[in-house]
Amino acid sequence: MDTIKKIFKTGYGPSSSHTMGPAFASQIVKQNYPDAEKIEVILYGTLALTGKGHMTDRAIERTLKDIPHKIIWEPEKNLPAHPNGMEFVIYKGGKIIKKEIFYSVGGGEISKTGKPEEAKIYPHKSMEEIIQFCRKNEIKLWEYVFMHEEKDIKNYLKKVWKTMQEVIERGLNKEGILPGGLGVRRKAHEYYQKAKLAGGAFKERLLLSAFALAVAEENASGEIVVTAPTCGSSGILPAVLYYLKTKDMANDENIVKALATAGLIGNLVKYNASISGAEVGCQGEVGTACSMAAGAMTQILGGNIYQIEYAAEMALEHHLGLTCDPVKGMVQIPCIERNVFAANRAVDCANYALFSDGKHLISFDKVVKVMKKTGHDLPYLYKETAKGGLAEEYEKT
Repeated sequence: MDTIKKIFKTGYGPSSSHTMGPAFASQIVKQNYPDAEKIEVILYGTLALTGKGHMTDRAIERTLKDIPHKIIWEPEKNLPAHPNGMEFVIYKGGKIIKKEIFYSVGGGEISKTGKPEEAKIYPHKSMEEIIQFCRKNEIKLWEYVFMHEEKDIKNYLKKVWKTMQEVIERGLNKEGILPGGLGVRRKAHEYYQKAKLAGGAFKERLLLSAFALAVAEENASGEIVVTAPTCGSSGILPAVLYYLKTKDMANDENIVKALATAGLIGNLVKYNASISGAEVGCQGEVGTACSMAAGAMTQILGGNIYQIEYAAEMALEHHLGLTCDPVKGMVQIPCIERNVFAANRAVDCANYALFSDGKHLISFDKVVKVMKKTGHDLPYLYKETAKGGLAEEYEKT
């Protein structure tokens, strides 16, 4: 498995696969061909189907602004290795001098093969193997991460946490209508204000929901967010961690360690299945994010390694089959509310696991396998095409 730094990337929303990935690919082409006279960017399959709603063209244009370029949309054609394919045609002297193909494979990562290009940072490939190693060496999951990552990982995660907090605080203070034409109104500020007047469990839920809304709305506006593990699911983990900090249940040091464990959970899903909505549906995005948040919270509240695994397993299990059907191809409906409900579910899974002894029948590793198979069995319409489900029904109105 590769570094967890690839799980936590900072960049512009609203989609890690549709904005961050194409922007990174465009930057590589720009650097490799600085004297190009013109560049054609051909977007295929899912990138073309939901690219305009996901601001793919804006991300490419922002990157290639110094070079004449043209974007061509091919929604009915797919490149062979992944639904999110793109081709760069480079011109010089009036002739094509090179064609470059990239795939945006989820979480802002790009690949030439259609699969994440993994560096072998971690020697183990499953949660069970990692747990056995941790037991043998009497270490915790976050210590396992620090043992195998580069020396700067702690500082990297501190910066990740700092950015996550800044996104929440920005989002809580903004009002108005989100861009894109759907007329979706920001709700984070309103929920946060109402939370101040509420009491008991209702207050706690409102606060958590406000924090998740704040990030998801910033993401939908194309602002800076941190993938966790994707832009579309970027509100879940920060919301849970920020909530724990505001309730004095965690300090920054605890949270950095929890981010390490959350990153490991996301890494396992990415390596053994997928975090790409175009490949496995929203279960790979929101389901994975919920799993990461549940595991992180369980660790912060003193859970042992088995309870952390149980919380992560439950959170992913109860998102199995979740489709990706964004209305108008935008990361707004149902994406924003899914961040809110997944944050709340993560808290429930963490609490449930903490009540238990951590023993259960279906392991995290098995659920990851099932998620991968379920995603491959989902019809193409329900994998970020905006042609099925809620997106289809909206078009009928």
